[in-house]
Amino acid sequence: MAFRITENRQAIAEVLGATDPGARLAAEFFLERARAGVPIEEGTLERSGEVVEVSPGRYAVRFNNPYATSQHEELTWRHDEGRRAKYLELAVEENKATGLAIIAEQSRAGES
Repeated sequence: MAFRITENRQAIAEVLGATDPGARLAAEFFLERARAGVPIEEGTLERSGEVVEVSPGRYAVRFNNPYATSQHEELTWRHDEGRRAKYLELAVEENKATGLAIIAEQSRAGES
């Protein structure tokens, strides 16, 4: 599992799982957790979040909005309670063990 922020104005967390079906589920889980922390005014940024398959078995969570990266990276901006900068990065860091467990569970289920 890897994490990166791209320079093309999209915050992206990549879940690398080869062809593992759990990778998509883990990406969906990270999206759900990130949406819970996205700075919110009108909900546009939160609604722009999506999971995309960037190559077979490789998924990205992204917020596809012109100000997604600014909201993610600017640490001095004030946000409503429970909302924060680094909303995607922290969602992945704080929930990495669960994401890995999702992938492992799906791998085991596929072996049965």
